[in-house]
Amino acid sequence: MTTLLDEMKALIALKGPITVERYMELSLAHPEFGYYMNRDPFGATGDFTTSPEISQMFGELIGLWAAEVWSSMGAPNPVRLVELGPGRGTLMSDALRAARIVPEFRAALDVWLMETSPTLAAMQHELLLDAGVAVAWAQSLKEVPEGPAIVIGNEFLDALPVRQFVRVNGQWRERMVRLNDEDGLAFDVASAPEIYIRANAREGEVLEVNPAGHRFMFELGGRLVKQGGVALLIDYGHAVTGLGDTLQALRAHRYVDPLAMPGECDLTAHVDFAAMARSAAATGAAVYGPIDQGDFLRAIGIDLRTKALAERAGPDRAEELHQARNRLVGKGKGEMGALFKAIALANRRLPTPPGFHPVAARPA
Repeated sequence: MTTLLDEMKALIALKGPITVERYMELSLAHPEFGYYMNRDPFGATGDFTTSPEISQMFGELIGLWAAEVWSSMGAPNPVRLVELGPGRGTLMSDALRAARIVPEFRAALDVWLMETSPTLAAMQHELLLDAGVAVAWAQSLKEVPEGPAIVIGNEFLDALPVRQFVRVNGQWRERMVRLNDEDGLAFDVASAPEIYIRANAREGEVLEVNPAGHRFMFELGGRLVKQGGVALLIDYGHAVTGLGDTLQALRAHRYVDPLAMPGECDLTAHVDFAAMARSAAATGAAVYGPIDQGDFLRAIGIDLRTKALAERAGPDRAEELHQARNRLVGKGKGEMGALFKAIALANRRLPTPPGFHPVAARPA
């Protein structure tokens, strides 16, 4: 039986080493063997757990956030509610349920899910059948009809393929993937230097660049500037551009060798929020953040929501809710409140999006 590893070996044997960017593209999105193409990677039985799967509160609060944003936009009808990389559809399901308390908003919604995986799209369709709102699918932002939009992306940017460059003898050389002497995969560097990179660094330092992320931020920011709207992107990463290798692979909730099982484990890289913000700002969009996820969720009401749900629940369920809240907003080891960041883009004619006011900077 042919595997993605077999295909990669054949490709490298024929054409030579491939870039880290190409390796990530094939690993995640190969039409037949790509990681996201034919599996459910989420939850306890998968390889990783996202915030919407930890607690319904995450999606519910984002649904109410979107309703408030819609009101600040002048309540356009229709408004495109777009989710990037929607996973199982959990976030959108919770968001639409919470939005029932704003019937005018739900009535104005034209929901679009940007998804490239047939397997995940089928799961989203099944979950959202009874959502009470028409849902459509697109494979790119260009396919979403024109008009004012509210765009949500949770753990979307981290899966976009990165290029890596290594400092070797005072020069930057692109990191490549080649065949080793045991007919496996190994990292190497290109023979020719990259003369246009001016950054200085010590020997062996790694510089990551995310061309796909920059292209997407240009596209998203440009749309919001021309057609109106707000975007909220939440992901794990760093607020200041720096050096370092952040490529990582997850399988069954454990870190594994990124080259060991292409197509069989999740590959991601930490998001350089400062770099993404620069690309978005270059379009003329207003950029807010990044701020810690914990600060953002507290600013939009997770403490009140936890209290309200816990008061109506039994003791065991109440404890689960408090634990989920702590995992989402806490800033200690194993918690997501500081590792994950939130950034918003908006048309400059709109007010600051909820959660990004100075109150959001208070410590958890």
